[in-house]
Amino acid sequence: MTMLGAWVGEEETRFAVRSPHADTVWLCLFDGDVETRHAMERSGPEWSLALPGNLAGARYGYRATGEWTPQRGRWFDPSKLLVDPYAVELDRRFIQNPRLAEFGADTAGIVPRAIVPDQTVPLSPEPPRFERGGLIYEVNVRAFTMLHPEVPEDLRGTIAALAHPAVLTHLRNLHITAIELMPIVAWIDERHLPPLGLVNAWGYNPVAMMALDPGLCPGGITELRDAVAALHAAGIGVLLDVVFNHSGESDQLGGVVSLRGLDNEAYAHAPDGALINDTGCGNTLDFANPAVRRLALDAMRHFVTQCGIDGFRFDLAPIMARGPGFDPAAPIFAEIANDPVLADRILIAEPWDIGPGGYQLGHFPPNWLEWNDRFRDDVRRFWKGEGNIGTLATRLAGSTDLFGLQDANGCRSVNFLAAHDGFTLADTVAYANRHNLANGEENRDGHGENFSWNNGVEGESGDAGVKEKRLADLKALLGTLFASTGIIMLTAGDEFGRTQLGNNNAYCQDNATGWVDWEVRDRELESHVFALAAARAAHLSFHARFPEPMTWLTREEHLMTVGDWESPHADWLRCKACSEGTSFAIDIDRAARTVAILYEASAQ
Repeated sequence: MTMLGAWVGEEETRFAVRSPHADTVWLCLFDGDVETRHAMERSGPEWSLALPGNLAGARYGYRATGEWTPQRGRWFDPSKLLVDPYAVELDRRFIQNPRLAEFGADTAGIVPRAIVPDQTVPLSPEPPRFERGGLIYEVNVRAFTMLHPEVPEDLRGTIAALAHPAVLTHLRNLHITAIELMPIVAWIDERHLPPLGLVNAWGYNPVAMMALDPGLCPGGITELRDAVAALHAAGIGVLLDVVFNHSGESDQLGGVVSLRGLDNEAYAHAPDGALINDTGCGNTLDFANPAVRRLALDAMRHFVTQCGIDGFRFDLAPIMARGPGFDPAAPIFAEIANDPVLADRILIAEPWDIGPGGYQLGHFPPNWLEWNDRFRDDVRRFWKGEGNIGTLATRLAGSTDLFGLQDANGCRSVNFLAAHDGFTLADTVAYANRHNLANGEENRDGHGENFSWNNGVEGESGDAGVKEKRLADLKALLGTLFASTGIIMLTAGDEFGRTQLGNNNAYCQDNATGWVDWEVRDRELESHVFALAAARAAHLSFHARFPEPMTWLTREEHLMTVGDWESPHADWLRCKACSEGTSFAIDIDRAARTVAILYEASAQ
């Protein structure tokens, strides 16, 4: 099988790209704006070319000729400069432009050029730095440090900033098991954003699956590798949030930028030729196609062997198991499990998409972890006053109703109260409704039901009583999270009350709305979370799995009855357990808005 991408050898540089239906493919080399084209040779579905010498650092792209019948899935237009799907570095960021979708309009001046990489010696992958029961910290790389007063201005908003001592100190204070980086590969804005003066601030619209976004990572692979090494030295694993479910080429009105102009069969199509849109983003990558699975696997291997990445979180993960319907025995699962580089990596599914049967929580392979939105919703509902004690206990105990009996590795549930998508945790107790007008969609975007409440005042308040209630609510929510069985996740800033002023879909807010404001953080809440994190970190094995036996008691220390579990008015719960020489107790009082967690050495 031909190695795809650009590769520097001892005496030559080789280029290879997949384009099974093209008539001609050219390699386009750039010296400044001067373009030189080289015809490539076909070998089955792939095209390749070897040029003499070491061309590391050279800028390149592809052009392809063939049929232009979009209604039949053929998008060949030689005026389009096409980004190598296997590019590992780009010379600039993507920009949205109508010419990308206009037949016959040359795009060499607006499309990034790939850079031929130096052939670095691959890292020898070490076992992932991760432990069940631990804390994952979800980070938007740019937003996390743009306002950090201790990070030098030239580093703010970059991957390199993650290695700054002030950042590492904060992560250690939280006893982070692994930091999860929201997408860091090169993406393009959605078409509707530039006219609104907005940009995609989250990165969930990728074009190149291996090329780091030049804005986030101007130092390329070396910058990411160095940041990962610094985090590893601090005892922190690094997970990448990857988007293999769609590409930024969008729907039939989108641009011809990469795969669409080379191998449009990478996208899933209905029998009538229409693009399947199980992602809500205009297209869906077809994981029934072996070439798509190969691209995903190669991208994952690249980040493990070149940067030491410990694992991956898969956005809209059911897409990877569709062909077209979700199949828990889909080929991608076995291919990852049998891969010598990937088999031991941490794998986390966002277990839903918007396609038929798209909600698959609890149905991924037993070695996968899964985002548990039922934990989020049920815990919020309980503290809002709508949920019952029985449901809360189920979530606390690892959601065995969803994941079944736990194996020796522990609970697979990733418990969270807030993520990048939705209200921040502080906004959950300060806003009853979303406030997304700044997104330009007349407040129609974002989740409509958030199980949130405002404590009597919508939004910011100077009332001391309201502030006190909100702080108590946040401590109760966080106490529930840190007491729970499973892996837990915090989104950066939720530990100290970060707000987005009620915007629950800030994907297009690359500004103060979406950035973490370190100067105004709630120090009392932050100290409270530090204490919760330290206590949990000292007992990770306890939280990794549901301890048996566990005793559930009423306020009067009586065993819970069926009536107690089902009562909508029950507002007190105590559970006790003992595991590995430690006794553990949780007292939950909904009326008083408190969660008390106690660890004690057991009498031997």
